[in-house]
Amino acid sequence: MDRRSFVATAAATVAAGNLHVPIPSDPLGVRADFPITAERTYLNSAYIAPVPRTVVQAGAEFLENKAKRPLEVGELLGGDGKLRGQFAQLINASPDEVGLLFSTAEGENIIAQGMDLRPGDNVVIDDLHYPTEFVLYRALEASKGIELRIAKHRNGAVDVNDFAPLVDNRTRIVSVAWVSHLNGFRHDMRPIADLAHAHGAVFYADAIQAVGMIAIDVQAAGVDAICAGSYKWMLAGFGVAPFYIRKEVLERLKIDRYGEFQVEKELPDYHYELNQTARKFDYCSRAFGPVRELSAGLTYLQSVGVPRIEAHTVGLARRLYEGLSGQGHRLFTPPSNRSSIVTVYATRPLADVRKAFQAAKVDVTVRDGQIRIAPALFNTDDEIDRCLEVTKGLV
Repeated sequence: MDRRSFVATAAATVAAGNLHVPIPSDPLGVRADFPITAERTYLNSAYIAPVPRTVVQAGAEFLENKAKRPLEVGELLGGDGKLRGQFAQLINASPDEVGLLFSTAEGENIIAQGMDLRPGDNVVIDDLHYPTEFVLYRALEASKGIELRIAKHRNGAVDVNDFAPLVDNRTRIVSVAWVSHLNGFRHDMRPIADLAHAHGAVFYADAIQAVGMIAIDVQAAGVDAICAGSYKWMLAGFGVAPFYIRKEVLERLKIDRYGEFQVEKELPDYHYELNQTARKFDYCSRAFGPVRELSAGLTYLQSVGVPRIEAHTVGLARRLYEGLSGQGHRLFTPPSNRSSIVTVYATRPLADVRKAFQAAKVDVTVRDGQIRIAPALFNTDDEIDRCLEVTKGLV
C-alpha cells in the first residue's frame, strides 16, 4: 500500500466510525490495544491469548463498582443476558440456545452425563481431540459400559471417511475439536454432522480454538452443541464458557444439577417451574466479573470483524507454513489448513528449542517433541519473519 492509498483508506475508515485503522505494519489497526506487542513477539494465543485494553478496563470497572457500591442480582444477570446475545450473534444461534458455563470441559460433561448412556452404546472421537475427552469417555467406559471409538488422523488430518466405519446405530455422541489444539487442523464439520445425524447421534464440538479465530456458523456446520472458554481467541479472562446447544437436543438431555437460577416461576409450597431454555445450565451464581470481561472481548471482536481476523491470521499461518517447509522442517499441520495454528516437529532437544525462542523474545508452545506457533490478530508479517529466523537455526 503506497502513502496515498493508505491515507485514503485511513480517512474512509475513520469516517465510517471504525477506529481500527489499517497501516502496513498493523493491517488490522489493533496493536496499540495490546500492550504485549511493545515487549515481545507473542505467537502463542492458542495457549493463552493476551487481552486488549478494553477488556482490562471492563474487569477493573466491575471490581471498582463492587468496591464502591451495592451490586444487585438483576444488574448482574443483565450482564449475563447481554453476553448471551453477543455470543449467539457471533455463532448464528438464538440467545435461548446459549448457556454460560465455567469451562470448556463442562460442556461435554453436560452432554455426556445428560444423554443417559447405557452399556453397548458408543462414542466416537478422533485422536486430534483435547485430553478431557479421553479422560471423560474412558471413565464412562468403566462406569457405564460404553465403548470409546477413536478415529486416527492421517498426516495430521481427519475427515468423514475416517469416522464413517466407527459410527453405527449405537453411536450416541460424535465429538471433535472444531480446530485441534495439537496442530490447528480445522475439521470440515458438515459432512461429519450429517453422518452423526443419519445414525441418530449428537454432534458436539469443543470450540475453544475456533470461536474468535474463525467465522463460526453453527447452523451451516450442523453442530448440535459447542462450548468455548474465554481465555483464548475470545480475548478475555478465565471462568466463563458460553455453551451453545440446539433446542431439539436440549429437550433430550437430563439435568444433573439444580439451583435457584434455573427457576422460571415460583409455585406454592416450595414448588417451581424451571427454565426450559439453555439458561437452565446457569443453575448457580456466575463468575460475573469474567462475564463482563468476555462481553468486552466480544465487543472488541465485533468491532474488528472476525472474518477480517480469520483472513489475516490464516494468511500469517500460511506464510509461516511455507517458510518452515522451505527451511526443511517436517510439519504436523496438514497442507492447505484453514486455521492460524501451525505445528512443526522439533529435531533438537526441547531445552535448546525453548532457549532459542526465549533468547529472541518469541513466545510459542514447545512440548511433546513439537513447536506450536499461533499468530493472532495483532501479529504481523515482520513477526512471522522473526519467528522464522529462530526456526532457521533449529533444522
